[in-house]
Amino acid sequence: MLQVSSDVVIRQARRDDVAAIAAMFAADALGGHGDTADAEALPSYLAAFDWIEKSPGDRLWVAEKDGEVVGTYQSTFTRTLTGRGSSSLTIGAVHTRHDLRGAGIGSRMIEHAIAEGRGLGVRLVQLMSNDVRTDAHRFYERLGFVKSHAGFKMKLR
Repeated sequence: MLQVSSDVVIRQARRDDVAAIAAMFAADALGGHGDTADAEALPSYLAAFDWIEKSPGDRLWVAEKDGEVVGTYQSTFTRTLTGRGSSSLTIGAVHTRHDLRGAGIGSRMIEHAIAEGRGLGVRLVQLMSNDVRTDAHRFYERLGFVKSHAGFKMKLR
C-alpha cells in the first residue's frame, strides 16, 4: 500500500483545477460518463464548475499533493421535510487519480466530507456508487457506510 504524506490537502476546487479533474474522470474505465480530457470539451466542464460554484448547497473539493490535483469529490447539502425538516450531505463524484489509489487519499476526502456534514449539523451523510465498483463499495463499508437503499435512474439525454 502506498503511504500518503502529510502534504495532501483537501481544499475547495478552483476554476484552474477543472482540466485536471476532467482528466481524472476521462481516465476512469468504469465510469462510463463520456468524460474526456479533450480541450474542446473544457468549456462544458467550466460551465458546470461555474454553476456548482454559485450554488449555495454545492461544493466541489480537490485533494492536492505537491501542487497537483490527485482526487476530487462534490458535496451537496439538502434539507427535506422528512425527519422533521432534517438535512443531509450527499457525497458524489468521488475520484482518486488511478496511480495513487490505495494511498489513503480517498479516506481523507471522505473524512473531510463527514467533518463538513458534522459542521453543518446534518442528520446523515450519504453517497451513491455505481454497481460495478465493488472495490469502492468495500471501501465505503470499511469507512462505516451501510448499503441501505436501491437507486433508480432515468436517462433523458
